[in-house]
Amino acid sequence: MDIAQAKRRENIAEYILYLWQLEDLLRALQFSPEAIHSQLVAPRKDLPEERKSVLLMWYMDLANLLQQEGKEAKGHLEHTLHLIADLHDLHLQLLKLPAGAHYRETYAKLEPELPRLRAIVGNPGMNDTELCFRALYAAMLYRIKGESEKSAVTDTLEYISPVIAKLAAIHGKVERGELDLYKDTF
Repeated sequence: MDIAQAKRRENIAEYILYLWQLEDLLRALQFSPEAIHSQLVAPRKDLPEERKSVLLMWYMDLANLLQQEGKEAKGHLEHTLHLIADLHDLHLQLLKLPAGAHYRETYAKLEPELPRLRAIVGNPGMNDTELCFRALYAAMLYRIKGESEKSAVTDTLEYISPVIAKLAAIHGKVERGELDLYKDTF
């Protein structure tokens, strides 16, 4: 919860990927309160007991949301998918507005890779932003498993990562009121 809150404030992309990782972890723990407590809460020696109770409740809320949305086996919470949709809307604005000139330069390097990436990841109707997030998450999972050299998406990370990093940074500035897409250039 505290990690997620910090990530949400600092970097929306890291927040989304963190929640996706938690979704898979909660599934692996079979949504068991006992397993969640022993594996995720009890090891947190940095937290007082009352904060551990709050943390367990937060994990259980996520588990309950996954179950309510019918995503016990796979899929991502609507919350994160809505955030990605918001990022995609920002992406579309940056492709048109003068303020997005630097973003367009970065995106132009990725754009030729998208058809191949789409063929690997699947789902032809998925927007480019979600496609990038799914590729980043797949690469992260391959890295965790020690199979990053086998991943067909790892060779596109050099194009995906800068685009998502720039998009997340711009999103943060807009959200904090540090940037007006219609007035500022950057």
